[in-house]
Amino acid sequence: MVSTGPGPNTPRAQNPEDEYILSFGDILRMLWRRLWLIALSMLLFLGAALGYSSVQRPTYEASIKLWVGQAQERDASETNLSASDVQGLQILTITVAEAIDTRRVAEAVIEESGVSTAPGELMNDLSVEPIPETQFVRVKYEDPDPLTAQRIANAYGEVSSDQVSEISSDASAVTATMWDPATLPDEDNIVNPKPARDAVLALVLGTMVGISLAFVLESLDDRLRSAEHVARASGAPVVGTIPGSTTRIRKKT
Repeated sequence: MVSTGPGPNTPRAQNPEDEYILSFGDILRMLWRRLWLIALSMLLFLGAALGYSSVQRPTYEASIKLWVGQAQERDASETNLSASDVQGLQILTITVAEAIDTRRVAEAVIEESGVSTAPGELMNDLSVEPIPETQFVRVKYEDPDPLTAQRIANAYGEVSSDQVSEISSDASAVTATMWDPATLPDEDNIVNPKPARDAVLALVLGTMVGISLAFVLESLDDRLRSAEHVARASGAPVVGTIPGSTTRIRKKT
């Protein structure tokens, strides 16, 4: 009996050797071949970041420190604060910080400083944070004009001090004293742009994009570059090579 081979529509058995997995050495060689692409991606991202930074108007930051205290009736013999007193003052400091970052204070600051801006916009450029384990609150304000940044930061200190005193009772009066007023910001107080930071981020992002593109191009490249690749693609051992051959061999599909 004569047996016939598989028909044209019979699926061919999957050969494990048809699936080629890149080794670490293959990846390194691939990255070396595509080094130009990675470098180009890095340069493009770096140029874009530096170009964007060069056209950005600098933003200056001015900051103040407020000291938060509380007047309490205590015995003349008591000279040290108890643990509960210290904890209470730290909680009070957090409360004062939250009170400063409100629309009510922003409206009073606008009136005090004479700036023409909406309270919401003023609060967007404001940063208020209690300094951990202290009775200090740091208030920061950012503006393209260093004089405006200084004026508004100091206005926040004055307004906060007045409003905290107004709402405190005489028995346990809470105070927020301007401890360290804002000075005129200089180049060291520029918060944006930061060319060095932007350049580093651009290089990292450009490298990642370049490597990703290198893998994409490698997956689309069907050229066989070594005897090992030929053996894996054909499923047969390589018995010899032709030195200096420039013929392109295509992977079988």
